[in-house]
Amino acid sequence: QVQLVESGGGLVQPGGSLRLSCLGSGVDLRFYTMAWYRQGPGKQRDLVASITYRSITDYAHSVTGRFTISRDNAKNTADLQMNSLKPEDTAVYYCNARPTWSGPSSDYWGQGTQVTVSS
Repeated sequence: QVQLVESGGGLVQPGGSLRLSCLGSGVDLRFYTMAWYRQGPGKQRDLVASITYRSITDYAHSVTGRFTISRDNAKNTADLQMNSLKPEDTAVYYCNARPTWSGPSSDYWGQGTQVTVSS
């Protein structure tokens, strides 16, 4: 059974940092593009950052310069380092894995982790 499990969410003050981690089990993520999405209250789920199996990264404009996505194939993980957090970053963050040989129909998703940025 394939599972993606996110961890690291929580409550943080504006300007603070959090590190999210996504651990895969039942699947070798080496040849998957890993991504983080987020969904705020009443909003659609949007792409935040992605990293290909060759470690090419891409970011949403709103997080460029503040967030960093990384992967560790030996640990089967993908992390999202979030710095200079803003209240508008508040959302449920989801880990996504897409195989390089297929499209969205083959995606795996985690259950989500809540990030709340508030004073």
